[in-house]
Amino acid sequence: MVIGSRPTVFRLGAAAGLAGPAAFTGAWIASSLRQTRQGPGGLQLSGLAAPDARDPWIMLAGFLVLGGCTFAFGGALREALRRNATGGAGPGPALIQGAGLLTVAAGLLRRDHMLLNAPAGPRASWHSNAHDAASGLIYLNLVIAQLALARRFRRDPAWRPWRPWLLASAAATGVILIAYGTDVTGPAAAILQRVAVTLPQAAVAAIATRLLCTPAQAGSDG
Repeated sequence: MVIGSRPTVFRLGAAAGLAGPAAFTGAWIASSLRQTRQGPGGLQLSGLAAPDARDPWIMLAGFLVLGGCTFAFGGALREALRRNATGGAGPGPALIQGAGLLTVAAGLLRRDHMLLNAPAGPRASWHSNAHDAASGLIYLNLVIAQLALARRFRRDPAWRPWRPWLLASAAATGVILIAYGTDVTGPAAAILQRVAVTLPQAAVAAIATRLLCTPAQAGSDG
């Protein structure tokens, strides 16, 4: 297969790995600052897109752009890894694309309230419960996808130096998610959540930069 037969599509997919995290980070920063008396770390990301948040469309757009870009980036990464005679792309790109679809779902299936500890009322809606389920799968994916890429990179000389960084990022993401999960309504929960999602997004952005900076390799025969 010649990846160079679709250079524009490949480069757009690689660029999406930069655009998605940048758009999502910008969205939660802007949306956080728009909340009254909350501050940048006052609300969890899902709460920023809830109907009772201020300007929830900002965070909703962040979810949708990140999800679409993540899916596109996973396809570009699969092409780049398949070019080498090292046993295919592995499950990493598929996990990344799955995370993209789950992110879109989490954005569309919005939580009922911006605060997890909102006053008791009617039972949570089906879409709020579905949002929580999608979010849980995303958190799990954040760790597993990085571990899968680290395993794939181990047998590829071109990517092997990236392996320890991915392992460290996966471990840090897992530890922070555990800390977040022990007290999701605590004062540090929003900050922990932001750090946990930013680490793997930074890894994606770094890999995307590598793909964009090596167009000759991306266009070689596979």
